[in-house]
Amino acid sequence: MAQVEATTERVIAADAETVFDALADYRDTRAKLLPEHFSEYEVREGGDGEGTLVHWRLQATSKRVRDCLLEVTEPTDGQLVEKDRNSSMVTTWTVTPAGEGRARAVVTTVWDGAGGVGGFFERTFAPKGLGRIHDAVLANLAAEVEK
Repeated sequence: MAQVEATTERVIAADAETVFDALADYRDTRAKLLPEHFSEYEVREGGDGEGTLVHWRLQATSKRVRDCLLEVTEPTDGQLVEKDRNSSMVTTWTVTPAGEGRARAVVTTVWDGAGGVGGFFERTFAPKGLGRIHDAVLANLAAEVEK
């Protein structure tokens, strides 16, 4: 089994603290950022960064749906880590300053991929598909904080 990784980033015209706070707000803001690939969104504990437990279903393709139950931690300033209790998937959001009134938001998801031919296709196509989904989240984040 090889590890699969998908990374997407965007520079947003808002300061890093504003961008991070919007991402960490699972109670109100985060649900607004999610594209149609996400359903059944529910905050089960917490709701603001560290200590949050959030559920959603992620439909990556017409046939591939993941039921995700994510524990959120903040290991360092400007970083949110979402660990899925239902799989090996870990998503890390990192927000850093990118000049005056701008922030760079980077999202990286890693998971243990399948073996064999299925694993080859997963490693080849899944990062691109998840990258498109994350790009939509980052575009919605930019629209939200650049108001």
